[in-house]
Amino acid sequence: MSQIPGQDGAAVRKGEGVPEGLWRRCPDCERMLFNRNVEENLDVCPECQYHFRINAETRIRQLCDKGAFEERFTEILPTDPLGFTDRKPYAQRLREEQARSGSGDAVRCGRGHIKGREMMLAVMDPTFMMGSMGSVVGEKITRTIEAAVDEKLPLLIVSASGGARMQESTLSLMQMAKTAAALARLDDAGGLFISLLTDPTTGGVTASFAMLGDFIIAEPKALIGFAGPRTIEQTIRVKLPEGFQRSEFLQEHGFIDFVVPRSQLRDQIARLVDFCGKRPRRRGGARAASSD
Repeated sequence: MSQIPGQDGAAVRKGEGVPEGLWRRCPDCERMLFNRNVEENLDVCPECQYHFRINAETRIRQLCDKGAFEERFTEILPTDPLGFTDRKPYAQRLREEQARSGSGDAVRCGRGHIKGREMMLAVMDPTFMMGSMGSVVGEKITRTIEAAVDEKLPLLIVSASGGARMQESTLSLMQMAKTAAALARLDDAGGLFISLLTDPTTGGVTASFAMLGDFIIAEPKALIGFAGPRTIEQTIRVKLPEGFQRSEFLQEHGFIDFVVPRSQLRDQIARLVDFCGKRPRRRGGARAASSD
């Protein structure tokens, strides 16, 4: 029986099929890609530069200096305050998501370094219930913002979310005001907030902390919006332009500041931190004349 080489050089017997996880198809250019090649390219298609969605652990590994991330707030875990059931009980869904993803909820937070610049990070995980924002996500992001104030560090939040978590109803919606209020305190303290929008950033996340950054960065072709295009068209009864919820269109119309490829994110974030320097603190509601 003839043999063909596998990705790692090992032979695969013809007729036995391709080993699972060896290839993936790019949803944009539809080419078949070696998984290892994609991963070495920061999970970006080498052919068309499509940016694949990645989980929080991978995002932290790509952004932070090696071994320079200290995770916090891992003890905060979700509960089922409403006893909610859709196709399955919410409590069961949470257990399954935690077992599958290895994360407690849809965000990982902590203190880290990006090209030597120390900062607080909150990184959302689209692989955990589509990055939906429930009480735990709101609480952990709020605590991360408060830590940035207390420790006088820049803040980076990486958004990747389908919006509010419907299984927590109003408790989920309350996180929009909670996180926005915490960011107001960060601003009053003269802190720096860099918001990185990835695919997708939608719903209540877009309507709250994601759009409150001093600088708003987006990855190429990221889906960014509040409601879906069909809902918007039915509401305003106007035909919407093609790609109006993609990052390039939003940058062109002043909604975001930069569209930055994944390979350049570390440089861009470090540059923005250096550009702002050690921001002067406010006293009595006014900007101080010199930094402390």
